[in-house]
Amino acid sequence: MSPYTPDERVMVSPRYMAGAGDRIADVIGPLIHLFGWRVEHDVGNGDVGIDSPDGRVSVDFVPLHPLGRWCKVVHHEPYWEAVFSRQAPLEAVSAFTQALPQFLGDNRHAQQIPVTREPMDQIAGLNGWSAERSSFVSPDRYCRIEHTPDADHAWKVEHVYFENDPLATFMRRTPEHLVGNFFAHLATPIPVERVFADIPLSTRYEHSSLITPVRGAAINPQITHALAQLGRPHRR
Repeated sequence: MSPYTPDERVMVSPRYMAGAGDRIADVIGPLIHLFGWRVEHDVGNGDVGIDSPDGRVSVDFVPLHPLGRWCKVVHHEPYWEAVFSRQAPLEAVSAFTQALPQFLGDNRHAQQIPVTREPMDQIAGLNGWSAERSSFVSPDRYCRIEHTPDADHAWKVEHVYFENDPLATFMRRTPEHLVGNFFAHLATPIPVERVFADIPLSTRYEHSSLITPVRGAAINPQITHALAQLGRPHRR
């Protein structure tokens, strides 16, 4: 029996086990309110489409997508796509979308929205991921980012519990530093906050993940979670 009620807020790590979460405003809000991207909202089905001022990039959020691929970023010339599934943590998705204005040359809020510039192998090493052939693998081996440079989808982020539905895919021309920004916010051991009912069932009963309460934390939820991480055996 779970010690948490469905509506209780908890801290979860690793991030790729936490599910999407409920912070969709972080994914599209800054583009609209800080950078003036055009927005269209279909109230009937919840779809949201936004376009950069120059029309080069669009972001579509489709909450009822039948295959769960609810967020797509499209760059029109040269053409590339990034697609994120319902299981991809929104913290990592927003790291990708919030970096788009700087990619287009709009640096107005660069200090508030830092963009990772480290190469992928350095991001992996800093977060305990291992390099294996053409991929980077998480410490618990449940998550993998596969690089196939000549394929249409050159980067694919996969999770063993969602084998037929990658967390994210990036087409060949997707700038690597944007992929790296997503990867850095996916691989970091820093926990994310979730409503317990939103955590995937596989995570709730998988001992390689860590779930700690937000309410009643002795110091603050982040520190309580970090201390709990230190007390756990290393798993690979």
